[in-house]
Amino acid sequence: MYIKDHMTKNPVTVTGDVSLSKATEIMGQGKFHRLPVVDGDGKLIGLVTGGLVEESSGARNTSLSIYELNYLLNRTKVSDIMIRDVVSIGPDEFLEEAALRMENNEIAALPVVDQDNKVIGIITEKDIFKAFVDLMGYTIQGTRFVIKVEDRPGEFAKICKLFADEDANLEGIAVYHNEERGVECVIKATGEVSVEKMQKVLEDAGFELVDILQIKKDGSTQHYPVH
Repeated sequence: MYIKDHMTKNPVTVTGDVSLSKATEIMGQGKFHRLPVVDGDGKLIGLVTGGLVEESSGARNTSLSIYELNYLLNRTKVSDIMIRDVVSIGPDEFLEEAALRMENNEIAALPVVDQDNKVIGIITEKDIFKAFVDLMGYTIQGTRFVIKVEDRPGEFAKICKLFADEDANLEGIAVYHNEERGVECVIKATGEVSVEKMQKVLEDAGFELVDILQIKKDGSTQHYPVH
């Protein structure tokens, strides 16, 4: 899953000479908490956040009057407080790289830049969460089967063949390794085969079902008992 397919394209940016007052206004109107800072050619030179504005302006300091605060916000430029060593990412990298970069740097967003370091997008934690939900097809009608498998070659192929033999369409597939439960295969399937029939097929083939969740057309869900 590429960054370019899930980022916000052409995000709002500001130049370094913009006042903190204006930057705060832009963030408030757009309902976001960060602004990439660019030079005259649109190249990334910094990042300003709502938290950084509050910290730098003393907005959290109750000893400042509203007049003093507004004066300070109008006199201070974005370039005076912006983060200069900005962590960014390219549009053709994968979402997992963005997630790892955010985790390692303890940040919630990454400006997306092209080969010339020009800002073409921004990707946030929320974008990655949404992509994960979409990847697993949780909001799409179908049935999710969680199956305990042996960690050996060929097991995954056997499971896929069982679904294919029943004309079930595999919408999402994932494998999880857990120290306590071992290896679990998560299959999101659609098709004409009933949940009960597919459950029997899997169990007759010797597979242990951990969980079965059906997502209905109206978005409601139903859990099926497993043996």
